[in-house]
Amino acid sequence: MSDNKKKRILIHTLIFSPDGVSTAYLYNDIALAFQKAGYNVVVLSTTPHFNVVEEQLAEQPMRWGVWGLYKKSLFHGIPVYHVPQKKFKSTLLRLIGFVYWHLVSFLMGLFLRNIDVIMSPSPPLTIGRLNNWLGKLKSCKVVYNVQEIYPDILNKPKTSVVHRYLRGMEKRVYNNSDAVTTIDQVFYDTIVDRFEDRRKLHIIPNFVDTELYHEGISTEGLDKSLFPETDSIKLLYAGNIGWAQDWAPLVRLAEKTRDMNVEYFLIGMGKMKSWVEEQKVALGLNKLHILDYQLRRLMPAILAYSDLQYIFMTPEQEGMGFPSKVYTIMACSRPLIVCSGENTPIVNFLKPVGCAKLVTDHDLETKTTEMAEWLKTMTCEKLREMGKMGEKVILSEYTKEIVTKKYVELVDRLLGEE
Repeated sequence: MSDNKKKRILIHTLIFSPDGVSTAYLYNDIALAFQKAGYNVVVLSTTPHFNVVEEQLAEQPMRWGVWGLYKKSLFHGIPVYHVPQKKFKSTLLRLIGFVYWHLVSFLMGLFLRNIDVIMSPSPPLTIGRLNNWLGKLKSCKVVYNVQEIYPDILNKPKTSVVHRYLRGMEKRVYNNSDAVTTIDQVFYDTIVDRFEDRRKLHIIPNFVDTELYHEGISTEGLDKSLFPETDSIKLLYAGNIGWAQDWAPLVRLAEKTRDMNVEYFLIGMGKMKSWVEEQKVALGLNKLHILDYQLRRLMPAILAYSDLQYIFMTPEQEGMGFPSKVYTIMACSRPLIVCSGENTPIVNFLKPVGCAKLVTDHDLETKTTEMAEWLKTMTCEKLREMGKMGEKVILSEYTKEIVTKKYVELVDRLLGEE
């Protein structure tokens, strides 16, 4: 795309650099792909509030903008406007902050000139509706990316006022967008009947930066007091310790394998972390190590330190989300042990690959016994062989170069229709 024909894309997302969570890293790479393709990119987001990483704040300093309503930074030359947000403990304050972000970002979107296309991810669903309105007012294309399916993921009764209101909003978002993308076939099949024109819906999976995450990374830089060198099989999870995943199987599995040469590492923050810590103390689970978030630059080495990664989905939400960390784990040639029901996105994705032990029974005792018995048969060598199968699939289909190109091509086609 030549300079005199540059198109301008607004990426409107709740999370972006320098916030240190997976959605931020995902959209960082998407923004850079559009920039590389010749687009004039601008980002409208929030100040970091999910995982504040001081090192990343130093690399991408923010300065106050007009009237103190927002901050501005540069991400590899891309202007980023940050509406202030905090992770309040109070539900009321979180709600006020959420409404404030919507109002201010909508006004800022109105003042950004010459926008040709707006792209935004869920959650939240409301950002899609906001951009429907912005798109009409600015006569530009709107692309909505479904990372989680709302209102389904909220597990509310379908007859409830909240569910019915959000379901109506969901349909309006889908049908008033020019294109909607979702991350896999299960998501596609779940929402396609909610479209008046099915041609608007496209599957574009998530991806991994294989320059950062790959096999053969040294663990020398890790703190040996946190990550000791042992001959045990090390199971690890790094990410949000919240409601989307089930932590009871981790605790019960650690109980059942306390006499085996197996250790568990839980890295991150979230509402369920204190519960796991309480269970660790109450049950004397000395081989369960619970750590805070680690720097992103250390994560490849931390994954390399592990022998096996675990993901235990809750039955209530297992069909509505797909942990993007799956791609990262596979890129590092590490296998997985996964608890999730049949025909859920993560199971359907991993089943043909052969890089994961999949446990689909929902009964706590049954599934933890199955996992414990399986671990008895495992060696580090067997786990490495499983991991290589996942790495092969990532390199052929899910690198950031392959997948971000699909986003650029979709937007190219939309703008070419004008």
